[in-house]
Amino acid sequence: MRTLIFLLEKEFKQIFRNRSLLPLLFILPFVQLLILPLAADYEIKNINIAIVDNDHSSNSSLLISKILASGYFRMTGYKSSFKEAYELIAKDKADLVLEIPAGFERNLVRVNNQELFIAINAINGVKAGMGGSYLSMIIADFNNEIRLDWIVKSKFQPQPVIEITSSNWFNPLMNYNFFMVPGILAILVTMVGGYMAALNIVKEKEIGTIEQINVTPIKKHYFILGKIIPFWVLGMLIFTFGLFVIARLVYGIVPSGNIAVMYLFLSVYLFALLGFGLLISTYCETQQQAMSIAFFFVMIFLLMSGLFTPIDSMPEWAQTIAAFNPVTYFIEVMRMIVLKGSGFADIKYHLLKVVGFLILFNGWAMLNYKKRS
Repeated sequence: MRTLIFLLEKEFKQIFRNRSLLPLLFILPFVQLLILPLAADYEIKNINIAIVDNDHSSNSSLLISKILASGYFRMTGYKSSFKEAYELIAKDKADLVLEIPAGFERNLVRVNNQELFIAINAINGVKAGMGGSYLSMIIADFNNEIRLDWIVKSKFQPQPVIEITSSNWFNPLMNYNFFMVPGILAILVTMVGGYMAALNIVKEKEIGTIEQINVTPIKKHYFILGKIIPFWVLGMLIFTFGLFVIARLVYGIVPSGNIAVMYLFLSVYLFALLGFGLLISTYCETQQQAMSIAFFFVMIFLLMSGLFTPIDSMPEWAQTIAAFNPVTYFIEVMRMIVLKGSGFADIKYHLLKVVGFLILFNGWAMLNYKKRS
């Protein structure tokens, strides 16, 4: 233990003497946590729509008002023909075109049927799909409203009424930040820990201090622990500040589950992640090599973790890769504890998998590290 204490003292002194490293560790992650949740929002708004109203009736005006009042659409053109409206799509000034045919109101009253024409710019598939879905839902809702207005209710034969009441679980206000912030916090801790651990041994190789350590009788497992523990402590501090200061004060997020269970999982996850970073450093000779390899794996971890796209919607081969991604389990556990109030029984299998990553990465790094220059 005395040897380990000396190693930890050396590592902490190196960290706090590096003036450029401290802002990187403590300032940049929090700036990102303030900005990224506001930008990473799946809810698509301000969809540009061009409208061609060939009917100019009261019902067509009501439909247009309902579409614009939804908050999802922004009218960029009110044209007299579809050809004029299509030019807005060609110039990328409109995402959708809604054409209301002549006789819209008359056919609704007399024939009880009328078709509308919707043209969607599908270059951006996500925006096109969501915009078309939003518009279809608004039109369907408008259709139900006018049908109810036209139903003549008899005093002797009252029409049956079905009322539907919805209840949103775990995120009652449907605040998207509540879903994104825990995942982004997990990614920031992953990036800081992964990059710093990957550069640690490589930096000593470049400046030559690794040779001095190699000639000492320090055992490899003490050396690995001395490299991991300082960044483990810093990772815990960064996570704590992000969760209890930024997430709570800025976004109003208070974890519903057991905080102790969250920190138990975090402590094991950080050891696994830092072991992976050290494993990269044992294969590299320069910081440039370590950064390139760490960036490659972190990008895979990020994109295939379920942060932005659900894992269930991925192809089977991608779901298999995600199962071997430790970040996947951390993000899922964060959302389970913060939003659903999950306990240890709910995350125990996730914890066992991360323990497996911890043993694999740290054991591999210890075996691969050779005490030679």
